[in-house]
Amino acid sequence: MGSPDFSVPALRALHAAGHDIACVYAQPPKPAGRGQKETPCPVHRAALELGLPVRTPARVKRDVAEHAAFAALDLDVAVVAAYGLILPPAMLAAPKRGCLNIHASLLPRWRGAGPIQAAILAGDAESGVTIMQMEEGLDTGPMLLAEATPIGPRTTTPELHDALSEIGARLVLRALDEDPPATPQPEDGVTYAPKLAKADGRLDWTQPAAALDRRIRALTPWPGCYFQVGEEVLRLHAAEPVAGAGAPGTLLAPDVVACGEGALRLLRLQRPGRAAMPAEAMLRGYSLPARLA
Repeated sequence: MGSPDFSVPALRALHAAGHDIACVYAQPPKPAGRGQKETPCPVHRAALELGLPVRTPARVKRDVAEHAAFAALDLDVAVVAAYGLILPPAMLAAPKRGCLNIHASLLPRWRGAGPIQAAILAGDAESGVTIMQMEEGLDTGPMLLAEATPIGPRTTTPELHDALSEIGARLVLRALDEDPPATPQPEDGVTYAPKLAKADGRLDWTQPAAALDRRIRALTPWPGCYFQVGEEVLRLHAAEPVAGAGAPGTLLAPDVVACGEGALRLLRLQRPGRAAMPAEAMLRGYSLPARLA
């Protein structure tokens, strides 16, 4: 049970290991592209390539018919990875070994919807994957296995996403083969990673340059980071902290902005309706104002 790219390696690993996959559950196809054509999600596409049956219910929480259909599969276990729908108690209890979740954090830190971005935003030195026995609470279930990976000073969300996705695929195979005992999550150290919104990407120059750098690395490509220049919204895809001091938002050089602490060198910018490009090249023909809002 999964939907985005993060879930695909786990599906492929389960298939390659010879597990009998009774069914794949994924989010329903959604309109995409200029033509708004109904497009299957990555897990749906991968399942079709592997010749596996796919179900795409729009909702499952209160749909008794879906609960019965799921129970009728007579599963040993369900593997869940970023499925996107909340499973009700009837579905959580249906498989003999329950539902195992591949969660992209070292629980209990960063329960919730955006654990990868949250770890980078907070400046964590490491992240990881936890295989968890699912229960009704939000990522509160007991842990079966966990594996950590470092977060470097320049790590981006796409890089961490891919690393954790591969760890999750490997770790869930171990969980199925070894059937390790479940350990309750500790009560100390619980944090929550909320779902991100576009407004989270707005850059506030009064913040330290290091914090803004983490925000850009965490929120690119989604929801993306931006700042306003007159009527235009410029997207900032990459930057780096540098030495410098001045009133927040002041240009110290054509591509360097003073922050609340230190300064930020702009590396990759995008104007509305245009492709992203190196900031140095864009700023040859486009001047930023002396002070950014």
